[in-house]
Amino acid sequence: AWIIPGLTFASFWLILFFGKRLPRGGSEIGIAAVALAFVLACGMVVQWADRPADLIVEHGGGEHAEEEGEHAEAEGGGAGEEGGHAEEEEKEEGEHEEALAAGLAPPGGADVVEAAAAEAGEEPEGIRDAVVRNHTWFEVGDVKVTLGTFVDGFTVVMLFVVALISLLVHVFSTNYLHGDVRFTHYFAALSLFTTGMFLLVVSSSTLQLLFGWELMGLCSFMLIGHWWEKQENSNAALKAFLTTRTGDIGLLVGIVTLFFAADQTFDMNTINFAALNGDIGETALLVGAVALFIGVIGKSAQFPLHTWLPDAMAGPTPVSALIHAATMVVAGVYLVARLYGVFWEGFDIAAGGANPIAIIGGITVIIAAVLAFVQRDIKKVLAYSTVSQLGYMIMALGVGAWTAAVFHLFTHAFFKALLFLGSGSVSHAVHSFDMKSEMGGLRKHMPITFATFIIGSIALAGLPPLAGFWSKDEILLGAELNGYPIFMYVGLVGAFMTAAYMTRCVYLTFFGEYRGHGHPHESPKVITIPLIVLAVFSIGAGLLNSPFSDYAFFTFTEPAYVIAAGVPHHTFEIGPALISTAVAAAGVAVGLVLFFMGKLPKGVTERSGLARAGYAFLANRYYLDHLYTGGIIGGIKGPIARAAYWFNQKVLDGVVNGVGNGARRAGEFTYKHIDQGVVDGAVNGAGIGAGGAGGFLRTIQTGRVQQYGALLFGATAVLAIGLVLLVSA
Repeated sequence: AWIIPGLTFASFWLILFFGKRLPRGGSEIGIAAVALAFVLACGMVVQWADRPADLIVEHGGGEHAEEEGEHAEAEGGGAGEEGGHAEEEEKEEGEHEEALAAGLAPPGGADVVEAAAAEAGEEPEGIRDAVVRNHTWFEVGDVKVTLGTFVDGFTVVMLFVVALISLLVHVFSTNYLHGDVRFTHYFAALSLFTTGMFLLVVSSSTLQLLFGWELMGLCSFMLIGHWWEKQENSNAALKAFLTTRTGDIGLLVGIVTLFFAADQTFDMNTINFAALNGDIGETALLVGAVALFIGVIGKSAQFPLHTWLPDAMAGPTPVSALIHAATMVVAGVYLVARLYGVFWEGFDIAAGGANPIAIIGGITVIIAAVLAFVQRDIKKVLAYSTVSQLGYMIMALGVGAWTAAVFHLFTHAFFKALLFLGSGSVSHAVHSFDMKSEMGGLRKHMPITFATFIIGSIALAGLPPLAGFWSKDEILLGAELNGYPIFMYVGLVGAFMTAAYMTRCVYLTFFGEYRGHGHPHESPKVITIPLIVLAVFSIGAGLLNSPFSDYAFFTFTEPAYVIAAGVPHHTFEIGPALISTAVAAAGVAVGLVLFFMGKLPKGVTERSGLARAGYAFLANRYYLDHLYTGGIIGGIKGPIARAAYWFNQKVLDGVVNGVGNGARRAGEFTYKHIDQGVVDGAVNGAGIGAGGAGGFLRTIQTGRVQQYGALLFGATAVLAIGLVLLVSA
């Protein structure tokens, strides 16, 4: 698994150093790396699909399931080789025990599964052992910090989605950004961005996950601000970076809290089962869950930290597709799903009623859908749609519908990438994102873009039989049957609005008369082929967790800790499905009446002050940006600035000036008393003494032989007298 992020990380450096020397500006390196990563991800899908038959541990009887065929290779949590079934089972049991002892398999996982099954009155389910490989990074006392990979069905699905969409975005970008002044740097950043998501997905520890999390934050700053020459683009990049960093404070607190609460480990599987086994105190678990969820709110653009995502549309459209569909914003959803044991126990999701995850998700579903109605920029319509759909995923996790949330993440990736790339194809033709002034009637000029955009819109609206219908219906069913009926109604309201605003978007873009300039035409194949591929997935991906596939997605994806938590499972029910379909169809019908049939009242905002105020309230996005920048930041900025000025003048300047004055006085003393008095005195005294000695010697050095002889005789006489006295004594 580590090879996949390694490929894109290597491509980043190769593009950075050699990209400008290559004929395609380094894009060929990025495409080749992601294509190879996609091939490896497909291989992992096949291997995991073959794996469960031999690696399901029946905890009720303590035996391994047997089927004919070859055994899939595994690392850490149990392994199988070709050979006799009895011998292989013994080997798997032994290795599984070794893995438990080494901390690679879930501690107490079997007991928790059996207890959950007994409480539900069911037979215990099997657990697919994850493939875990950890290596010690460093040790401090008894604390061992490891780096490694954790691969289960959820990991494999995410790798497949990220690799596929990143590959299509890379291909799309070769034409969309052709001739861009920073073409090579764009592809280098795109490779590093993909690396961040790959790293996050395969991480076995919260510390390693944090590396991928922050790497994506850095790359999003670079990519959103790719055209930094425009101030609004730079502002959008900075806003995204600072808003997500605000949430990351909570993430760091949560990671540290769980590290100490779970006996000083960053291992996510161990933390999950420690939470499920009751080995983490209730207070620590609640604090950890709340802190982590603050990070999720920032990263996944949930209320009230959702304001950065629509502004992030300042970046190139392919970047928007990758951010919204497969990286960055879905990282928060992934974190909740991956550490679901912590949230399940920390927020007592099984109890029903309400919890912070469900509440925040539900609020986000509605407020973002409402804002999508008043946008004239096609990308901002899709941006608010993403915020709303992320709200669905978060809400699903909050109501205990784990599989539904992950399945909606899976299907949403395809049709949202399709819609964003479709909007890019449109802008490529009309050189604008303004639906009201520069678009209209494009179905005649861009038939492929139109057809694929319609498919994506139907999938997003949740109409059968496309992918969005199956995943959204699961969320609504889970909310109803898991004791959260109010959130089912929230989901239905959101479904109605989604269908209505997408009908408006389709009408303004593809119907009516063309309101732009020039002569639009269909995009080249390098743009339309990714649209067709995504359209195919938007049609068929939903069937993977339907009665027609025997709910293959659920059996393929659900990890051991979710089974151990006793998360309820539900199968398709025709009644709720008909209700959700009727609601979505009603939304489409309202859109048809208002826009296609021209029944939308004209001049309401001019005639009604209330309507004008309401529109202004929505156009200014609930004034949340004004509240944050003018109210909170402005309110804090003044007192903080004054306090900082006082501290600077009274404390820092006092210290600096005091040190300066002390140094000046010390210098004056040194100059006056030491330099002038001692050093110069000694030097001058030595000079004076030497001059006096020279003058005395000059009186003796006369050049007269008689005088020299007298001096020599006198000196000899004195010496002789001295010797006589010395001998006589």
